[in-house]
Amino acid sequence: MSGNRQNRRYPQNLQGVLQLAVDAGSAAEGPAPVEPMSEERKTWLREALSEVCKGQMDEVEQMKQCLVVLRKDEMGEKDQDDGDDDDEDERESAFEMLSELCENLDNARDFMILGGLELCVSRYLCHIQSGLRWRAAQLIASCAQNMPQVQDHLLQIQVLPKLLQLTDSDPNPTVRVKALYAVSCLVREQEAGLQVFVAHDGFSVLMRGMQSENEKLRTKSAFLLLSLLTSHPEHKETVVSMGMVQQLVSVLRAPHSPFHEHVLGALCCLVEDFPQGLKDCRNPALDLEELLKQRASDLQGKDESQEELDFCERLRVLCFSGQQSEDVGMDR
Repeated sequence: MSGNRQNRRYPQNLQGVLQLAVDAGSAAEGPAPVEPMSEERKTWLREALSEVCKGQMDEVEQMKQCLVVLRKDEMGEKDQDDGDDDDEDERESAFEMLSELCENLDNARDFMILGGLELCVSRYLCHIQSGLRWRAAQLIASCAQNMPQVQDHLLQIQVLPKLLQLTDSDPNPTVRVKALYAVSCLVREQEAGLQVFVAHDGFSVLMRGMQSENEKLRTKSAFLLLSLLTSHPEHKETVVSMGMVQQLVSVLRAPHSPFHEHVLGALCCLVEDFPQGLKDCRNPALDLEELLKQRASDLQGKDESQEELDFCERLRVLCFSGQQSEDVGMDR
């Protein structure tokens, strides 16, 4: 037995450590007694676990090195039309590495502790280079998603108004899309974030996003509107009072686009159990019933449009099924 133990080859990586644990657990379930762990095996296990911990520390060190790059002095940058290409490439690479590392929740928290989020907000969301602006927004989104502690911190340093402004008016379309992605990570399933969003007229930003020329921005704006109305119906009054029904119908009259599925879904939310939304949809000036009939006819037989067709039919039933009998009853 001792000879077999001496000739055994120990795993060289984390997966090997896990497999060793599984094997040990399986052996423990059998009838044979568990042998005491040899000194050689104890030493190897200590070293293996040390390497695992070192790997995590290495990631923290990588983040620190990226921050060194991003914290380089930028004095005089505003006086230059073009930054140094090599310097910009280095910063972009640092952002890309950080975004990948911060998909890990522990790393996202460590990045926050290192002050990286403040750097993104104070320096890079307003950077002259659009490639750095959108990468900063993307990194904020990576850190914020599914991480309440980071979300709370970002709200405290007032990032949401800046992200809404970028979504609404940045000249670069990629910046607008990435900023909206970060907004979504801060307001979905986040009550405090949603309150800030509403206070800064976020629904108007989504309305204008759906009217933009950028297909990705239109799609993401409509999807976020549908998501928020579905999970927070208490905001229907706010949305309807700003003329959202009329705006959404206007969007539907534009050349057809796949994102119209989300627009129809949002209209369904606004009329369901909400009389003012229903009244707005029934306004004869919108001629919505005829539009829905024509859209349903166009979508018939197209498998890829089935969900949009379902929303279309549902909205038509909600708004106009039985309307004539209601009108007769009111006349009487």
